[in-house]
Amino acid sequence: MTRTSLTQLEARDGFIPRHIGPSDTEQAAMLSVLGYDSRAALIDAVVPANIRLKEKLDLGQFFEPLPEQAALAKLKALASQNKVMKSMIGQGYYGTHTPPVILRNIFENPAWYTAYTPYQPEISQGRLEAILNFQQVIVDLTGMGIANASMLDEGTAAAEAMTLVQRVGKSASKVFYVADDVLPQTLEVVRTRALPIGVEVRTVAAADLETLEETCFGVLLQYPGVNGDVRDYRHAVEKLHAAGAMVIVAADLLALTVLAAPGEWGADVVIGNSQRFGVPLGFGGPHAGYLATRDEFKRSMAGRLAGVTIDAQGNKAFRLALQTREQHIRREKATSNICTAQVLLAVMASMYAIYHGPKGLEQIARRVHRYVGILAGALRSLGYRLANETYFDTLTVAVEDADALHRIAVGRGVNLRRIDAGRVGLSLDETTTRDDLALLLDIFTEAAGKTQSFDIDGLDQDAQDAFPAALARTSAYLTHPTFHRYHAEHEMLRYLRALADKDLALDRTMIPLGSCTMKLNATSEMIPVTWPEFSSIHPFAPDDQTAGYREMIGQLEAMLCAVTGYAGVSLQPNAGSQGEYAGLLIIKKYHESRGEGHRNICLIPSSAHGTNPASANMVGMKVVVTACDENGNVDLDDLRKKAAEHGANLACVMVTYPSTHGVFEEGIRELCEIVHGHGGQVYVDGANMNALVGVAGPGQFGGDVSHLNLHKTFCIPHGGGGPGVGPVAVGAHLVPFLPNQASTGYQRDEQGIGAVSSAAYGSASILPISWMYIAMMGGDGLTAATETAILNANYIARRLAPHYPVLYTGEAGLVAHECIIDLRPLQDATGISNEDVAKRLMDFGFHAPTMSFPVPGTLMIEPTESESKAELDRFIEAMICIHAEIVKVERGEYDRMDNPLKGAPHTAEVVTADDWQHTYSREVAAFPVPSLRKKKYWPPVGRADNAYGDRNLFCGCAPVSDYE
Repeated sequence: MTRTSLTQLEARDGFIPRHIGPSDTEQAAMLSVLGYDSRAALIDAVVPANIRLKEKLDLGQFFEPLPEQAALAKLKALASQNKVMKSMIGQGYYGTHTPPVILRNIFENPAWYTAYTPYQPEISQGRLEAILNFQQVIVDLTGMGIANASMLDEGTAAAEAMTLVQRVGKSASKVFYVADDVLPQTLEVVRTRALPIGVEVRTVAAADLETLEETCFGVLLQYPGVNGDVRDYRHAVEKLHAAGAMVIVAADLLALTVLAAPGEWGADVVIGNSQRFGVPLGFGGPHAGYLATRDEFKRSMAGRLAGVTIDAQGNKAFRLALQTREQHIRREKATSNICTAQVLLAVMASMYAIYHGPKGLEQIARRVHRYVGILAGALRSLGYRLANETYFDTLTVAVEDADALHRIAVGRGVNLRRIDAGRVGLSLDETTTRDDLALLLDIFTEAAGKTQSFDIDGLDQDAQDAFPAALARTSAYLTHPTFHRYHAEHEMLRYLRALADKDLALDRTMIPLGSCTMKLNATSEMIPVTWPEFSSIHPFAPDDQTAGYREMIGQLEAMLCAVTGYAGVSLQPNAGSQGEYAGLLIIKKYHESRGEGHRNICLIPSSAHGTNPASANMVGMKVVVTACDENGNVDLDDLRKKAAEHGANLACVMVTYPSTHGVFEEGIRELCEIVHGHGGQVYVDGANMNALVGVAGPGQFGGDVSHLNLHKTFCIPHGGGGPGVGPVAVGAHLVPFLPNQASTGYQRDEQGIGAVSSAAYGSASILPISWMYIAMMGGDGLTAATETAILNANYIARRLAPHYPVLYTGEAGLVAHECIIDLRPLQDATGISNEDVAKRLMDFGFHAPTMSFPVPGTLMIEPTESESKAELDRFIEAMICIHAEIVKVERGEYDRMDNPLKGAPHTAEVVTADDWQHTYSREVAAFPVPSLRKKKYWPPVGRADNAYGDRNLFCGCAPVSDYE
């Protein structure tokens, strides 16, 4: 028996072979199909030599690849440096209890967190229903006509609302007013968004709004205000409307269970955050923002909107409405670059509302309000003056020495809001108990230099509602049966399971979506997200309580610099679209710092992702489209011509690399040199970074700035369409312009751009996922992942090439990490479209590849490195079988309209119905390959009728009649 060395035995504990799907033996077999004897030889043939890294990717400055348990222990040591306090800071973030049934069965359940955006509705019915529930919660509580499927956070929702009311309103004014008690972080994000589009943001005292005489196109209010005030704005809103302005209200959802809905007193748009509906603090995110508006503005809303339609059999089905991909349709004319949401968190918030129901939510709200009333009475008896006489959950207290009070509070384990030297704020929440009240009273008693005891039950007798009687809620909400049926845990558990069973996520199958990089989200990466040291930290907690968070974040930033070749990274952008936006703002600020603020031309290849031109438009740049050649590459002659034509005003180029067509373009260095030669900057879109890590770095082959998708390359799960993180990485000359958050004291450099999200570190609580991934993979593992992703894509392309033309390849006839197969010749011959193939794949238990992007009539396939050869072969078998079915249509063996592809997907109800009128058999419909008899996913609905849904747009819970 051959003796195994200790080093070899230890290596078997490593994470790398857990993450990378194909074994060494399987990889050798795949390489043989391609005609290469090693992975290294394949990479030499695929990746241009002039961009290859000259040295191996070295992360040794952090640590060598760690086994899972060692990585968890190392991260736990960092987490333990954080201090978990009782945070009563408020300011938009509150303690909350995540019901355990939701924690275990959504937040910690890969059936929910590994799902993709529901662009294929038939296999997304569970999460679409959950999204519709969320929309119904928002509509009911805000009193508005329609709500979208969530926003990134409250600050960005306010910014989107500002551009919405400017777009749909009738005022020609460029002035936007913000009440002075709006959350400071929201105001900063609004200012950031307003500056490049020429909107002037002014503040107005909330108390003086009725006397505002200046013309404006819109006003943003906070309800209740950051200091706690609950103001009656009805007369002010009437006056604003009469003057042609529109009104946006940032509203607290829990408060709206007892306060009159903004839609009832004139709001045009209502925005906010659903965090306190069961989503942990997480140092600022991810949390689902929301945006609701009047029904007449539904076609102008940013973001996603889930709606109801019918399927091919006339049954109810859910799907995303047309305008949810506006930026892809309108490109540089788009009004928003939003292409993601916070679906997983919106689902959690909706289920929180369902689990508690309207009575439960009101009970929580009234308990919080009563506790505040008791506290207010006690503070007055101690001699304190309250700055706000009206309140829901927040008090602002005048004190002689705020610093001394904070020292006492922190010493007792409590964080209060730091306002100024003479005022402190405190916000109570769902987690507040009688013991917390007693502790607060002890703190304030000690600060007052008194000794006094309090009888909470006695104080309760005197506590009254402390908001205007005219603002007491009288209208019903959450009346739909969904919000009354699942209050027992057994019922909720089964409801969540039933919804999850309707969907296809990575826990069931490969999701081969090109450009989306659906790879393993390892359990060990996910575990730290729920540690209290990460999940229970307020984003505005003092720095000495967040040392572990900030050290982890600093290490992750350095890791990302190492793998990209850039000099600095900001993790603040909480989506790829926000990373794009931040990157372009940084370029704009850089030019302005050099006295070249006139540079406003952004060159974008015609193949670009739709968010690129949308982002350029949002920062006030003018998009000039450059051509691509017949091979899908950027046409360098056309780019050279347009760079020269616009040289005096050239700001940048936005290019995706490897290209959107899945190819390593040979001319990328030359492209960078052309743009730099005319004074422009090079923005390299990081959407395809999974083909670069350890092989080439955009910061080393000519890029000046990139955004990265941590929810793609670096293993944060897609969560059904969000959360995401889109860090912006920059060269040394751009580091001073990385985003700040001045409103909370976070400043990297005084030259930095303003905040692009509500929290300094964006969706901080999910950053440990990427930290764990990089720590466990190390430089060699990350490089191996990239190489294997390229191997898997080329293996699929080669196996499918005899059946489907591969549209674009490099000079060696190879692709990068994804390939595009062309269905157009088959469609011309048979009438079978790429959509028909996508729907037929559902019968095989697969999510379809990306449809019609970047080329109409095609499918873009990205297998990632995490899929085993067995799974790749299963997908290839399905695609070859589907090709054979198309051939039967071409030969006339199947009718052009009545065939398994046009009839797909086939539900169990259809297949088992007594009446079967198709010319193909039930067996062909349900079990096109033998393996499906052992493992079968049944699509819950037939093909969704998108046209019907757009003609009959309905975006709330299903009609009550469906439940009778």
